[in-house]
Amino acid sequence: MTTDPDGSDGAAGRGSESTRTTDAGDSSALAATGTASGTASIADASILPLLRVIAKKQFVLLVRYPLNTLSRFLTMLIFFLVVFFGGRAVAGPAITESLDGIIVGFFLFTLAITGYAGLAWNVTREAQWGTLERLFMSPYGFGTVMAVKAVVNVCLSFLWATALLLVMMPVTGRWLSVDVVTVVPLAALTLASVIGIGFCFAGLALVYKRLENLFQLVQFGFVPLIAAPVWSYEWLKLLPLAHGSFLTRVAMSEGVRLWEFPASELAVLTAVSAAYLAAGYYCFVLASRKARREGLLGHY
Repeated sequence: MTTDPDGSDGAAGRGSESTRTTDAGDSSALAATGTASGTASIADASILPLLRVIAKKQFVLLVRYPLNTLSRFLTMLIFFLVVFFGGRAVAGPAITESLDGIIVGFFLFTLAITGYAGLAWNVTREAQWGTLERLFMSPYGFGTVMAVKAVVNVCLSFLWATALLLVMMPVTGRWLSVDVVTVVPLAALTLASVIGIGFCFAGLALVYKRLENLFQLVQFGFVPLIAAPVWSYEWLKLLPLAHGSFLTRVAMSEGVRLWEFPASELAVLTAVSAAYLAAGYYCFVLASRKARREGLLGHY
């Protein structure tokens, strides 16, 4: 299942004139953001204008191509329905025992591919549209711009995953415990490790440009990580997605609250996620320096 989180893989991916105009305008705004005060230093500039511009761009891309946005959601839903009804036809009533895991797994899978691909695909799109160099002109710095893009992608991924969850539960007849105070922090920590992977591949895209097929292969690698049996093999907690997926599944299936989990489990999840996020961002910074040093930003 190929996913372009911008919701623009159809018309925008073909480089339509309207999309190029919109993106060029938004990229110009990104480059100018933070300098409205003229002499204000970047340390004094608010990050909110940058956040607003990036969020507006994502919203415009979703609304401008409604058929593409709807088809993307239907693709994810059909994928789930095939697994659910296909599994029920093969396994019969036995699938009921693993139904909670399937629903939570798809919820996390949607979060993961949207958050990861949001960064990896974004660099490719900016290079295709010829606006990548403008992002480097932002007084905030290219790294800060991409970090804010990651935050927006996380918010967008929660919207997609929540919409899918609200459809999956009535279709299957299984209603899970969705305590926002518990699920959101656990899912956000789980997603942090995936964002780190996204930063790493975004850096590779800066240098090697065409990596779409690799992006698609990597996102399917999330499936075994989400289903990893961390309760049997402690070392699996060190892998991205695995530990957070297990804790989120327990929270949603058994109604366990965030404060009821052992502090050691939450500490491990936080440390592992932070490590992957930091490592991924570091790789991204190194790759961006290499791309600038070798003059690769304007090439595609």
